[in-house]
Amino acid sequence: MGQDIQEIAGGWEYDPNETRARWIEGADGRRKLQLRLDLGVFQMEPDGRPDGTRPHQYPSLLEYYLAEERKRTHGVLAEPLDSDACSQLQQEAMQFYYRIMACHALGEWVRVRDDSDHALDLIDLASEYAADDETAWHFSQMFPYMRMMNARALAEIAMGEGNYAEAAKQAQEAVDEIEGFYKENYDDVNEDGSEVSTPGELISVRELLAEVEKRRPMTETETLQRELARAIELENYERAAQLRDKLRGMKGFGHGGVRGGAKKRP
Repeated sequence: MGQDIQEIAGGWEYDPNETRARWIEGADGRRKLQLRLDLGVFQMEPDGRPDGTRPHQYPSLLEYYLAEERKRTHGVLAEPLDSDACSQLQQEAMQFYYRIMACHALGEWVRVRDDSDHALDLIDLASEYAADDETAWHFSQMFPYMRMMNARALAEIAMGEGNYAEAAKQAQEAVDEIEGFYKENYDDVNEDGSEVSTPGELISVRELLAEVEKRRPMTETETLQRELARAIELENYERAAQLRDKLRGMKGFGHGGVRGGAKKRP
């Protein structure tokens, strides 16, 4: 194969409206992740650092600094992170950002969870130890996106296990945390007095919460209630009476457990 990247990207067109990723077998016989971008293709290792390096003989810079923390008596790094150290951490964060994008496109939810956990820990570390507030803020600004991706992964994993209550819990926690981040760091109105647009990450996690409820299988009670409402709408009163009798025979109906809007949701 020649050196022209078109030989690799040919037939795999870039689409600005869709994140495109794929698994390939590398020259070493191991699987690699590829992400299609406008100027070509990113190729990443699926585990460890996406670029395959081992900084300071650790799987990642984050793990190196966490190990350095553990060596200290009070669990605190001896010195703040200078501009070079922060630049290296920012490079690692961006590598994980691209791999999260690829894994999200492929529905690799466990990998999205693990990589977004890594990114969130990296943000915490850099925000705490950056030598100046401006550099710390560069890292903090990544929080809403990484928290959004983390919530999506956790919710998808939970729904895959049939645990919709846990999925809703993860989505709601992300909504609360991202809302709190924007309230703490941004104004509610623009300089001209107009309302600030809702951030995309917050819209996404709210939609995730609604999606969990939509995908949650209905209980038997909810199914009967829906059939009852439909029977009444069609004026099929005989069928409605049968359904009402069946509902009354179920535990809690007519005593605040189902009727009257008293049912509880996660």
